[in-house]
Amino acid sequence: MMQITDLATEQKIPPLLRLGFRPFFLSGAIFSVFAITLWLLMYKGTIDLSPLGGGYWWHIHEMIFGFGGAIIAGFLLTAVQNWTGVRGAQGTTLLALFLLWLAGRIFLVMPELLGSTLSSIIDLLFLPTVAYVLAKPILAIKQYRNLFFVPLLALFTIANAEMHLAIHFPTTFNSIYSGYAGVMLVTFLMSVMAGRVVPMFTSNGTKTDKAIPLPWLDKAANGSLAIAMFSLLLQPIVGFSALFFGILLIISSLFQTMRWLRWRPWITLQVPLLWSIHGAMKFICFGLFVLGASYLIPEVPSNHVWHLLTVGGIGGLILAMISRVSLGHTGRPLTPPKSMTIAYVLISLAALVRAFGPWAVPEKTLLFIDISGGFWLIAFAIFIIGYGPMLINARKDGRPG
Repeated sequence: MMQITDLATEQKIPPLLRLGFRPFFLSGAIFSVFAITLWLLMYKGTIDLSPLGGGYWWHIHEMIFGFGGAIIAGFLLTAVQNWTGVRGAQGTTLLALFLLWLAGRIFLVMPELLGSTLSSIIDLLFLPTVAYVLAKPILAIKQYRNLFFVPLLALFTIANAEMHLAIHFPTTFNSIYSGYAGVMLVTFLMSVMAGRVVPMFTSNGTKTDKAIPLPWLDKAANGSLAIAMFSLLLQPIVGFSALFFGILLIISSLFQTMRWLRWRPWITLQVPLLWSIHGAMKFICFGLFVLGASYLIPEVPSNHVWHLLTVGGIGGLILAMISRVSLGHTGRPLTPPKSMTIAYVLISLAALVRAFGPWAVPEKTLLFIDISGGFWLIAFAIFIIGYGPMLINARKDGRPG
């Protein structure tokens, strides 16, 4: 039996603070629009801004740890209620978590307010605090299987710390490797969660039999990503081998593709909430392969190809998942607004344009970045407009949450 507050008590809490997905999905989406807009303006030299670490550092950091961190927090703080049957963070606790996240975003873009050291500390506090709130109900009922996500947040914090340390100790720490470690951590997390939910979602949404899991394949798909992540995270200690990393990513791509094909993506083409998820997983499969090749073949530009993972894989899966989770947890049928189909297509186009445009026509790089960024902005604006009212208002069915 879920230990939830009674409805009268629940109604005293603003709807936006009743469950983790509400403030973090909405603010994460809004922040991604803000961050991409600001990055495009900085990249073109339209505005003169000095965020912590400089524009390039800030762009990488904020899309991974700012935007990505918000969505991960919202997802885990919501999922823990389903796992444990214990009411998730809400009210004052949820507001405090949100304000801590928001403070990090403000002080990193305007580090002169508190200075670089204190700004970094505030940013670094968010993920460990989320881990603490997440761990309490899991430990209380001894559901140790789901405690797995707590050390994952600790690793995410280490990658974040390495990015901050790279500002002050650039000869020891490299912001590129630590930033990419963050990307691989998010990809790993998504791979684990996809293995848990995509076969079920596909079965339920298409009224077909659920794909039978192959434990060894899940372990191979996830394990290869974990090794790739650690090779980046441990770079300050053991160095970095492009040959090892490239081969590992290609191997991981093969395992991911095998698993994805077993989920039968072709049966989801009539269901936008499903094909959007499968499409994002395909970007992870394909992105890992091309990215692996870029570390083996100098002519393949790694810096552009990473966006197959970050925009198409991570951005695409975030958009697909938050549009699904938000419907279910606000008491609505799993039928997104028709405009979301456009958003799903645009995020895929954003990844393809960003990765392949500058590679094919380098002299038009700025144009392709503008187009890709524009597609991202429209895609997430569609989500904000369509889902904002759902997230700031009470559930349609009158239940808590």
